[in-house]
Amino acid sequence: MSDESQELGITESKSHKPGEWYAEVVQKAGLADYAPMGGFIVTKPRGYALWERIQDALDDWFKATGVDNVYFPMFIPESYLEREKDIVEGFDPEVAWVTQGGHDELEERLAVRPTSESIIAPFMAEWTRSHRDLPLRLNQWCSVVRWEATETKPFFRTKEFMWQEGHTAHATDEGAWEEVWTRLDQYERVYEEVLAVPVLRGKKPDHDKFPGADTTTTVEALMPDGKSVQGATSHNLGQSFAEAFDITFADEDEAEQTAHTTSWGLSWRALGALIMTHSDDQGLVLPPTIAPTQVVVVPIWQEETRDDVLEYANALTAELEEAGVRVDLDDRDERNPGFKFNEHELNGVPLRLEIGPHEVEDEQVTLVHRPDNENAVADREDIAAAVDDHLETVFEKLYDAAEENLTENVREAYTPEEILGTIGKHGGYVKTSWCGDPACEEAIKEKIAAEIVMQPLDDEGGSSAGAVPEPDHDDCGVCGEPADEIAYFAKSY
Repeated sequence: MSDESQELGITESKSHKPGEWYAEVVQKAGLADYAPMGGFIVTKPRGYALWERIQDALDDWFKATGVDNVYFPMFIPESYLEREKDIVEGFDPEVAWVTQGGHDELEERLAVRPTSESIIAPFMAEWTRSHRDLPLRLNQWCSVVRWEATETKPFFRTKEFMWQEGHTAHATDEGAWEEVWTRLDQYERVYEEVLAVPVLRGKKPDHDKFPGADTTTTVEALMPDGKSVQGATSHNLGQSFAEAFDITFADEDEAEQTAHTTSWGLSWRALGALIMTHSDDQGLVLPPTIAPTQVVVVPIWQEETRDDVLEYANALTAELEEAGVRVDLDDRDERNPGFKFNEHELNGVPLRLEIGPHEVEDEQVTLVHRPDNENAVADREDIAAAVDDHLETVFEKLYDAAEENLTENVREAYTPEEILGTIGKHGGYVKTSWCGDPACEEAIKEKIAAEIVMQPLDDEGGSSAGAVPEPDHDDCGVCGEPADEIAYFAKSY
C-alpha cells in the first residue's frame, strides 16, 4: 500500500478501542469536526447529508399522517418553563440561560430550549377551541441545547443537537395512544428500513420517563460493543401539560374538556447508531438507502486504453444516473486506483464498479461490495438492474449482521450475580423480573454502570396501553421480592 493510501486509514480498532475508533471514523470520513467550544461539533456536508436522508423519510411519513411543520423560537421565557413543574425539575440542571441582550439586562431570563413543550403548548391552547380543531399535530425540525457535563461524542453526546420534536393534542386518551404508536412505528421503520438497524421497542420505567409524561415509549438499538442506544421516544403526556397550559376544547355538547397530549422525537443520535453499528476498521460503512453516493465508478486504464475506458465509464455513469442511482465517476488523473479504493471504502460508498480494458472488451462490469469486498461480474447490458440487485444485497448483509448481533445478545438472568456477570462478560441486554423499585436498578448501576433501558409492552392499544407483561419468574432478579414486571438491563450511550 502506498504512503498516500496509508494516510487515509483508520488507526484504532473497533473491537479494542471503540471510542477512539468511532471518533476517528467520524473525522476521517468527513462527517463532523469538533467546535472550538467544548461539547459542540461542526457537521460537515457529508454528515449533514445523512441527517437530511433521515429528515426526508420521516418528514414524508409525518405529513402522510396529518402532521404540519412549524417553527417556534429557540428561547423560552422562564415563566413559561415554570408552568409545568416536572419540566423545570427534569431539565433544570441542563438548561442554558440568556440573561443579557446586547448591553441590557433582560427583565426575564430566557432558556435556550432543552425541549419545546413549554413554548408550543400555550399556542396549542390558543389554536384549540372546538373538538373540530382536534387532533392538532405539529412538528418542528430544530436544534436544542442541554448543558450536560459529559465528554463530547459526535452525534451521540453533544450539548447542542439536531432533532425533530412532534407535539399533538387529542380529544381522547385513545386518540393520544394511537398517536404514540403511530410515531413509534415510524421510528422503528426509519431504523430498520433506512438505517438497516433492528430495534427493540418498549417503554421506559416510570422513574426514567420524560418529565411530566404518563408513559414514555422507546426504540432501543444494540451496538456491537454491547451498549444500548435510545433510538427515539414517543411520550403519552396524559393531561398534565394540557392542564398546565389550559389546552381545552368544547365537545359536541359544548361542554369544556381538557385535551390529551403527546410529544415524540428522534435526534441525530440515530447517526451515531448508524456509524457505530455498520462501520469497520477500514472506515465508514453505509447502507445504500442513506448513502449520499450509492455507487462509485472507478475506471482503471493504461495510457493506450485511457480513451476507451473513460468513454465506457462515462456512458455507464450516465445510464445509472438516468435510472435514479446516486452515482459518482472517479476519473481523477492524479490518484491511482488503490488510493481511490481506500478513499471510497473510508467514506462508506456501498458499491464500487471497476472498469478496466478487460471489462470494456467483454462488455461487462466488476462490482465490489463495501461491507465485505465480495465481488461479482455483471453484463453491461443489464447494469441498472444488476446495480439495484447488488445494492439490495448490501443492505441485507448489513441488516442481517446487525440482527444477528441483537438476537445473540438478549439473555436472561434472575439473580444479582447472574445479572452482573452476564453484562460484565457479554454486554448486551439482560432480561429479568423486577419488583418496580428504582433502588434495584441503582444496586446494579452502582456496580457495573448498567441501567434499565427498556420494559417490553404487553398490549399496544385500549385501556391496557403501556402495560408491561408479567414475568416468567415470581421474584425480582435483584432483591428477591415479589415481581410483576419485566426489565431489560444494559449499559448505554
